[in-house]
Amino acid sequence: MGKEQVSYTVEQLVALNPYNPDILPDLENHINEQVSSQTYSLDANLCLLRLYQFEPEKMSSQIVARILLKALMAMPAPDFSLCLFLIPERVQMEEPFKTLIVLSHYLETGRFRQFWEEAAKSRHLVEVVPGFEQAIQAYAVHVLSLTYQKVPRTVLAEAINIEGLSLDKFLEHHVANSGWALEKGQGKGQLILIPQNEFNHPELKKNAAESIPLEHITRIFPILS
Repeated sequence: MGKEQVSYTVEQLVALNPYNPDILPDLENHINEQVSSQTYSLDANLCLLRLYQFEPEKMSSQIVARILLKALMAMPAPDFSLCLFLIPERVQMEEPFKTLIVLSHYLETGRFRQFWEEAAKSRHLVEVVPGFEQAIQAYAVHVLSLTYQKVPRTVLAEAINIEGLSLDKFLEHHVANSGWALEKGQGKGQLILIPQNEFNHPELKKNAAESIPLEHITRIFPILS
């Protein structure tokens, strides 16, 4: 009897031998699967970028662009920077990577209007990855929740690139599921009340610091002495 061929998942291949060039096709297929199934595997994508460093002639610009788009969708995690670190500077100066770096900069600095304007010019690039727009909208909401207790409707509309009835439905969803509330007022003057957190309500952070149990503090003193 011949030996049965053992099949491994991509995660197992990465864990067993991340520098084996033979797994490169599997990793490339895996990023395409991540796109189609709307899943994400940073470790596998970083492994693929490292293999491209050793065999640059095999690098696929399409695959790398998809990796970077998926990394943008993971914000506020630093995945985009981790991936970019493994991409040669000369490649970063080429399209579509130049555009993706610009998009990343706009997101990191909270310049959402500029982000959506630039993304609109590059629809052929961003629409390849399902869920991209929704992931960026979620990130924008996250940033606003760190900054505002009350968000003007116009600010939210600009940040998530939604207006009119679509924005009304978006608000209804978050009122029902995220604890948002709407202040009286219609149209552009409407205010959205965001649940308090330690970032948009510093008093909560202060209270959290003050509420450290005494036994935790007493445990620290022997360590410091």
